Amino acid sequence: MCRCVFDLPERERGLAKLRAAAQAPDLWDDQQRAQQVMKDVAHLERVVTTWAALEQHSEDIQGLLELAAETEDEERQALLADIERELAGLEREFDALEIDLTLSGPYDARNAVLSVYAGAGGTEAQDWAEMLLRMYLRWADSHRFGTEILSISSGDEAGIKSAELRITGENAYGLLRSERGVHRLVRISPFDASQSRHTSFALVEVMPEATEGEATVEIKPDDLRIDTYKAGGHGGQNVQKNDTAVRITHLPTGIVVTCQNERSQGRNRESALLVLKSRLLEREIERIERERAEIKGEHVEAGWGNQIRSYVLQPYRMVKDLRTNVETSDTSGVLDGDLDSFINAYLRSTVGVDEESQAVSS
Repeated sequence: MCRCVFDLPERERGLAKLRAAAQAPDLWDDQQRAQQVMKDVAHLERVVTTWAALEQHSEDIQGLLELAAETEDEERQALLADIERELAGLEREFDALEIDLTLSGPYDARNAVLSVYAGAGGTEAQDWAEMLLRMYLRWADSHRFGTEILSISSGDEAGIKSAELRITGENAYGLLRSERGVHRLVRISPFDASQSRHTSFALVEVMPEATEGEATVEIKPDDLRIDTYKAGGHGGQNVQKNDTAVRITHLPTGIVVTCQNERSQGRNRESALLVLKSRLLEREIERIERERAEIKGEHVEAGWGNQIRSYVLQPYRMVKDLRTNVETSDTSGVLDGDLDSFINAYLRSTVGVDEESQAVSS
């Protein structure tokens, strides 16, 4: 298991600088910057306080060990039992904080926009895409994150062709970026009378939510084509009499986003623009990652070529992450949103890579 290095004095110095910046008389001349500074202060205060408490816990255990060395056998055994319990608690605290420490990327703390697309295979793949959407909704609910379905395209017979989901909460993007890629399902088809085994694929994309005024996602009105149409229900049936659904095409890149879940055309337009900005931000992040990979001589696969996880329901039950080799036979639990073992393993595996990438870019 990876063990991250945390320099508490360095973080305390960083916090002191941020607090000084927060006291600047001209801070609120730029409201967006001021809000970010205050958010950074609150985050770093929480981190420093938590790690200081962890350090104190370690020192307390060290004191118990020194005391145990000076006591008689019977009392020493009782102290050692206490120390063992304290060490187990300290290990649990550190594991949780270690994951928190990996979420230090420039976009990790943001909300996430997660998209699910059914692969080839018709009803099978569309049903699988809907199962994945449910899985992420359950995961978000278990972490008390907010969720909002921005758009959804129903399957012809069952399931969904695609869906766009906004997940709100601290570190939503940092946690969910581990889910980007192709997800593969093997099972006995519930739609096949012959009860044969089928393999289905779905693509998951995860983007950090763009913030207002972000330089990398400036959008010019002349670059947009905005169409409105009636929102559709299952099988394409119209469920709105008015043209409330919105489709926005970004002409320079060809990116198309739609939103139809709100009854107001204005709200649908706002949601579609949010997704467009997030897609443009993700595009910029991918460009930077490709440049870093070229500098380091790495090959980076993307899109449908990047299969990350297999979910096997027949002839045995197993979910296996192909990047970290973490696996479990509790397929029902995973499909009900129990993803933390996969997410945490992925984050730990990228600690060294992320630090090296930041060094290359600096």
